[in-house]
Amino acid sequence: MAKVKIVFACTECGAQASKWAGQCADCGVWNSLVEQRLEPTTAANVHPRFAGYSGARSQIQMLSDVECRTDLKTLTGIKELDRVLGDGLVHGAVIMLGGDPGIGKSTLLLQAIAALSDRLACLYITGEESLHQVSMRAQRLSLQLDRLQLLAETCVERILETARQEKPNVLVIDSIQTMYTESLQSAPGGVAQLRESAAMLVRYAKQSNTAIFLVGHVTKEGTLAGPRVLEHMVDTVLYFEGEASSSFRAIRAIKNRFGAVNELGMFAMTEKGLRAVTNPSAMFLSRHPEPVPGSVVMVTREGTRPLLVEVQALVDESHLANPRRVSIGLEHNRLAMLLAVLHRHGGIPTFDQDVFVNVVGGVRVTETAADLPVIMAVLSSLRNRPLDSATIAFGEVGLSGEIRPVQSGLDRLKEAAKHGLKRAIIPKENAPKSAGIEGLEIIAVSRLSDALGYL
Repeated sequence: MAKVKIVFACTECGAQASKWAGQCADCGVWNSLVEQRLEPTTAANVHPRFAGYSGARSQIQMLSDVECRTDLKTLTGIKELDRVLGDGLVHGAVIMLGGDPGIGKSTLLLQAIAALSDRLACLYITGEESLHQVSMRAQRLSLQLDRLQLLAETCVERILETARQEKPNVLVIDSIQTMYTESLQSAPGGVAQLRESAAMLVRYAKQSNTAIFLVGHVTKEGTLAGPRVLEHMVDTVLYFEGEASSSFRAIRAIKNRFGAVNELGMFAMTEKGLRAVTNPSAMFLSRHPEPVPGSVVMVTREGTRPLLVEVQALVDESHLANPRRVSIGLEHNRLAMLLAVLHRHGGIPTFDQDVFVNVVGGVRVTETAADLPVIMAVLSSLRNRPLDSATIAFGEVGLSGEIRPVQSGLDRLKEAAKHGLKRAIIPKENAPKSAGIEGLEIIAVSRLSDALGYL
């Protein structure tokens, strides 16, 4: 068999060099050379890395002849995790779970495979902790330890050899940054090692129909550490979010081939591990003893779940030449646009006022359904007149002053009625066509002037 050749390729221009250098000789970019393997192949001998998912040469098949099975999903036993994964764990899927240090990634996966070990063969690979440390965590969480298999290893070849012998249905790699392959000379955690290790694990998952969880580190910017190609190789990318001062955690699906993206799962960190929060809307609502100015409840949508959140605004006289526009949880440029629409089509100027807008609970709202609640909260704070706490609102505001409909309006109204709210200011196109929602008064508006007139 021909010898494997090691080269160093530039990530910017693609130029190759025989040895590593700090600067690319072709494009001049610094620290862009990464190690790569060049494996020669022949028609008679195809390396397993380049073989098809069946382990042999790929053959053309008619799509109608491919067997489509709907029973290849397994519930993990953790409801919120199943929601984010797409109603269960798909066999043969590769899931990347990223998050800040200490946020609960290892705890959640240990709880998940402990629940799965009663029905499936599970293998937990730890590359950061010793077996004793993992055992201490499992005992602290009061998990069943009888059927939970552990292995402390960082070499991918030895991990795959063990997996082929034990044939687990679920495999957890904690973490991918500690893994390395013997075919490369670079240190674990490097770009080449991450890419090659992940490729070998993905190949094994597809060939053996094994579900694999990969724990990934994040950078200071909050993105997954390593090359961007990692997110393209895996089937699902989950991000663990949460504030250090809060016991609540959220898992958000950024990519999911088997379910909705931007799906949100809520957890609470307790002494016995992560506990699923079945009613997150109640967590984000502030129960004021009496109505306060600048507070409006809106119904946003995270994946397939409608969620009640509170939007707060504070408008105060500015003593600066350029009044401040601060938004937390909302896009800054959209706030400036909404203030301009409020002035042009509502006749209410804020050019001499500082405007601060915040979404309670640290939720990030990226959809346009927050436009109408933001304008209502700003107006309430500006006039120092509180709105009824039993009123919710949602709707997109256009530049010409129209109120545009948003997706899943009926689901949002049902979520509001479930939590005891009495009135809803919504776009006219989102109003129920037949019978309304019991106990909920629907106020349909088509222009911004109509909504301001009602207020």
